[in-house]
Amino acid sequence: MSWVLGLDTSNYTTSFAAMDIKSGRLVMEKKLLPVREGEHGLRQSDAVFHHVKQLGDVAEAVLKALPAGEAIRAVGVSAWPRRVEGSYMPCFLVGETSARLLSGALGVPLYRFSHQEGHVAAALYSAGKTHWLKAPFYAFHVSGGTTELLSCTPDKEHILQVECIGQTLDLNAGQAVDRVGAMLGLPFPSGPYLEELALSCGEDIRTKPVLKGLDCCLSGVENQCKALLQQGKPYEYIAKFCLQSISDVLAGMTKALFKVRPQAPLLYAGGVMSNSMIRARLEKEFGGVFAAPRFSSDNAAGTAFLTMLSLHPQTGEGE
Repeated sequence: MSWVLGLDTSNYTTSFAAMDIKSGRLVMEKKLLPVREGEHGLRQSDAVFHHVKQLGDVAEAVLKALPAGEAIRAVGVSAWPRRVEGSYMPCFLVGETSARLLSGALGVPLYRFSHQEGHVAAALYSAGKTHWLKAPFYAFHVSGGTTELLSCTPDKEHILQVECIGQTLDLNAGQAVDRVGAMLGLPFPSGPYLEELALSCGEDIRTKPVLKGLDCCLSGVENQCKALLQQGKPYEYIAKFCLQSISDVLAGMTKALFKVRPQAPLLYAGGVMSNSMIRARLEKEFGGVFAAPRFSSDNAAGTAFLTMLSLHPQTGEGE
């Protein structure tokens, strides 16, 4: 057997993966960056520092798990948030520098992808839909740093070409979740804790999503949750209101999409898409495909998978 490596040093997760070229077997380790209690996130300088501390640990764990004597054929890395001009975050330099060192030391090719491409690929891999890479499809990338509707098409050079056709015009969905979580005194990242609260609320909640074509606005969600808190509404109600608002926005964007664009398969990726309430609703209404929770949040699996395909585009197998 032989393997490819994937690295991803995003704003909140250090991740390292190895994928067997022949079988597609994945070995992956990831670790959240530490965020102090009561804070909403990290400065980039702190994120870089923590990635430097953590990357060696997750890489060592993966490499030790590989069978002895196995060859590494290529290294891939998430080098930018998106594959567009000006897309840059210092934390990705930790992964890229490490990938360059690995590639040079091993004498193997280095492939660069965007963090967003990795998210989409990881979702396809997890859902067993990698054959979608042969034809156009749509994807939502919904996280703390991104809330975008994407048109995805096959690309000979980069495997996957991603074009943003709809987006938030203010707050990202994951930011709304974490800010509301902070209001309620929940740990960061707040998604799982907010979901647990929301699931205990039995009230039927209706919201009014703010949509502008294929774009959306989410800052109102935070403001409305603040107002509900001041009114003395139960935490469970506020949590459900927040998640219901995001669900209604994504459903509205999906409906708007199919009014102006041709029908095509629909994928939902990103950390916010691990929420069971949102997932159940979008699966039922639109037949959307989701990653397993482990592959919804930031990870290096998609980067490793894209690296494998880059090494041998037709089959993903080596020579």
